[in-house]
Amino acid sequence: MAHKDILGRAGEDRAADHLRSIGFDIVARNWRCRLGEIDIIALDGDDLVVIEVKTRRGVGFGHPFEAIDPRKRRRLWRLAMAWMREHPNAARGRRLRFDAVGIIGEVPALAPVEHLRDLEIA
Repeated sequence: MAHKDILGRAGEDRAADHLRSIGFDIVARNWRCRLGEIDIIALDGDDLVVIEVKTRRGVGFGHPFEAIDPRKRRRLWRLAMAWMREHPNAARGRRLRFDAVGIIGEVPALAPVEHLRDLEIA
């Protein structure tokens, strides 16, 4: 496994722990289809939340949230629609929301977590 993949996996683990600690119920992790991958899908009350996780060792290449550009947001929308088509019972009657979790630090398990709720996707 490449070094960046190990960092990304550790960041996703940290993000999932954080989300559980604030009451989210993790439904799926690393869900894949032909369009790509959703890092985390969770329930937050009545909301179905698609969560993009970005982990960086530092900000030398910019803040992690800068990587979630309009193109990435459109892709997240298409992925969310694909997941909902595949899991209609889990999605029925729920508001769809997009969040982002950013983690900056050499050791993701110890790094602070930034959580942006309700990203604008359009």
